[in-house]
Amino acid sequence: MFHAVAKHLSFTRAAEELYLTQPAVTFQIRQLEEHFDTRLFDRHHNRISLTEAGVVVFDYAERILELYRETEKAISEMTGVTRGVVKVGASTTIGEYLLPRILSDYHERFNDVQVQMTIDNTRTVIRKLEDATIDVGMVEGPVKNKNIHREPCTEDELLVICPVDHPLLEFDEIPVQKLKEYPFVSREEGSGTRAVITEHLGKAGLNYDHLDIVLELGSTEAVKGAVEGGIGVGMVSSASLRKEIKLGSLIPRRIAGVSITRTIHFVHQKQKFRSKAVEAFYQFAKERCAGQMIDDFPL
Repeated sequence: MFHAVAKHLSFTRAAEELYLTQPAVTFQIRQLEEHFDTRLFDRHHNRISLTEAGVVVFDYAERILELYRETEKAISEMTGVTRGVVKVGASTTIGEYLLPRILSDYHERFNDVQVQMTIDNTRTVIRKLEDATIDVGMVEGPVKNKNIHREPCTEDELLVICPVDHPLLEFDEIPVQKLKEYPFVSREEGSGTRAVITEHLGKAGLNYDHLDIVLELGSTEAVKGAVEGGIGVGMVSSASLRKEIKLGSLIPRRIAGVSITRTIHFVHQKQKFRSKAVEAFYQFAKERCAGQMIDDFPL
């Protein structure tokens, strides 16, 4: 518990990670401070920082956790059984349309491993990796942190989606400047999808800020629902459209002269120790993804 508070420098975020109430976390930290007969945190209104004693305790806590992970790996290698917990973070498109298929196959082979998956936008997945809240991530957006290792996984194409009978459907491929003439349903700031679309439209001569953005939504499903409801057009992964194409409720189009294909990446901390369970998941997912577009995965 101390390690979580020290890592986040936040009682609230530590409580969220540990699935406890904030008062319970605060109480345990006070008990620890009483045990050592010294303050481990300085409280400054809405923020906290480690005291000199707190820095020492945090260093030992890091070493204890690392020894625990190494012990778990050593015992696992002795027994020949891969077990443990793998914490995976995925950005929205991957978490909703790619990872469930991989996890199903992984569980069949490694049924002693518990996988805990969280779905966030790319920015939040990277932050959780930095905080060591997750072991490995899969994202579609850009990563700027030099301490995060990226490895290509697969490719994903983004398409314009229109409601039935929308004027843009007169084009087999939509002229890029036509997009700014109609209401546009966008993903939120921090979304990998939005970052990739912004980059490609900019290269084609259309500034993302010149779109008539009427809604910013936090998931692919929300964007599809808004477009189906006639609020505007949007752009989503081709992998997310199988049901809607089959039902005829949304019509996809490419942009003329613009191929918006992005690379899905595995991401992890460069220096972080990986348990046997985490390493097994990482290698299994890489093999599963090798040479396939995200839309090639069977239902």
